[in-house]
Parts: sequence; C-alpha cells; structure tokens
Amino acid sequence: MTVSDAELLVQVTGAAATVVIHNPARRNAMTTDMWRQLPVLLDGLASDPAVRALVLTGAGGTFCAGADLGDLDELLDAGDASIAVAAEERLAAFAKPTVAAVRGACVGGGCQLAVACDLRAAATDARFGVPPARLGLVYPAPTTRRLARLIGPAAAKHLLFTAELIDAERALRVGLVDEVLPVDGLAARVDEITAAVAARSQLSVAAAKEIIDDRADDERTAWWHGQVRASGEAREGVAAFQERRPPRFGWT
Repeated sequence: MTVSDAELLVQVTGAAATVVIHNPARRNAMTTDMWRQLPVLLDGLASDPAVRALVLTGAGGTFCAGADLGDLDELLDAGDASIAVAAEERLAAFAKPTVAAVRGACVGGGCQLAVACDLRAAATDARFGVPPARLGLVYPAPTTRRLARLIGPAAAKHLLFTAELIDAERALRVGLVDEVLPVDGLAARVDEITAAVAARSQLSVAAAKEIIDDRADDERTAWWHGQVRASGEAREGVAAFQERRPPRFGWT
C-alpha cells in the first residue's frame, strides 16, 4: 500500500497504541477493507502486553466522514450483521481503555466508532452527525442503542431524526464527548490521559471497564476480587501511598 491508499495505520509509542483512520481522498471514510482490518488490528494490540491504552484518530484534520458510500450495497445487504457493526462491537469490547481523539468531521460511521470508545476528547473544530435519515437508511440497532445509552434518548433522537451536525460544545453538553480542547492542545491532552491510564493498576482498570460495560456477572466480579487478593496490587498501592512514591503495579 502507498500512503495515498485507504488504510488503518498503527503506531505504538510507550504504553499507548494509536490507530489512524487514513483515507484522505474521501475525508477518512471507512471502506469495507478498513472495516475488516480494524478487528484484526485490535486483536493484535489486545495481545500486546506493552499496550495499555488505545487511541483512535483520523489523519490530517478529519476524524472520519463515515462509511464509504461506494460500499453501500454490501453494508445494506448485511444489516445489523455488517462488517461495520462487527468492527464497532470489537472496538467496544477491546479489553484496554480506548480514547477517540476527534478533529473535524466525525459523522456516521465515524461517530459510530467514536461512541464505541470509552472516552472521547474533541478539538474545537470537531463536528458530529448521524445522517441515516438524510440517506434513507436505518442506523444499526446495536449502534443506535449504544448512542442512546451514552447521551440519552432525547439527544440520540435529535441526532437521528434531524441528521444535523452539532459542534464540539454542544457535543460536550449532551455527553457525546468528555472534553473539548483547542486544536493545538488535543494531542497533548490525549497523551496525558493515556499516560495516566498506563500508570494505574491495570487490574483495577480492566475490572472497571468490564463492570461498567456490563460484561461481568457475579462469578466474574468475584474472580476480579480474587485477583486483588492474589496479585498484591492493593498492598503495593497502599504501600506506595504511605511511602509517598509511585506504585509499581505488576498485574497483567
């Protein structure tokens, strides 16, 4: 592939992996090959013990303008079983914390991916939209429910019914993003977030993600508490606090 091709690029720096949506000719729209590529990349990064957080972003000044409409027939034929939904679900289930770093357009499939991340930080130039009503499409049910859980039914209905673009400040007010930063401050803030995550107990982080996402039943929750006792993470955390030093957490 040349750098002009549509692809997902991966860079690992320290404990954070960055996946870059790269399709500049189509404002970083996701092609079918890119939807298929994402779960493969996620599986590889999930198995890498050096990676403690994942950042999803777009090349240049755009996050993602949605699914490539040239691939529309394939996505329509599959419905909720489409490769786009499969990629979204894999991203949502990624075992490590995920952060969407959003600049420019974050529309349709791009918004779908951002919402599947755990956290979303946006630059002031970010714009968000969910346009199926403008195109005569039905947004996938898992995607619709995830959006409604995040921002509430009323805000989700507004986005879906009107297909309007909203700016970063409104996205912050409705809970679609967690922070809004100046364009030149977005990358540094995302680095701060991932560095903080990497420095914490990975046992605590992984357990919290599973429980919040309702992926841990009573047996699994008991297993997590057993891991606290067996790993010594809590003893190390308390000792580090009392000794006023950074903790040396070892659980993976």
